[in-house]
Amino acid sequence: MITVYGIKNCDTVKKATKWLEKNNLDHELYDFKKQPLTSELLNDFVKKSDWSLLLNKRSTTFRNLPDEIKDNLTDQVMFDAVLAQPTLLKRPLVEHNGQLHLGFKEAQYQTIFEK
Repeated sequence: MITVYGIKNCDTVKKATKWLEKNNLDHELYDFKKQPLTSELLNDFVKKSDWSLLLNKRSTTFRNLPDEIKDNLTDQVMFDAVLAQPTLLKRPLVEHNGQLHLGFKEAQYQTIFEK
């Protein structure tokens, strides 16, 4: 099963889920607005990727963080901030075959989901 992590009303998440539907790929949406981001799930993301890739520094949420957080981005500070505000993660995060893929690009998805 393919799991798409993000927010239902995010344009990029919408593009990803539409692409998956168009290509008849079963998936489920884990909506951070309806389902909490747990520390176990976030630990799993961090094990499968890197903070520099996971953290969306261009997001409004990130820009609105206090400077003391933005200027002190240790692993623990990032972990706590993302756990409190999952919209700090790049979207969508797609888990497939034990791997985590970030964002949506049609060519990337065609490669990931080759039949």
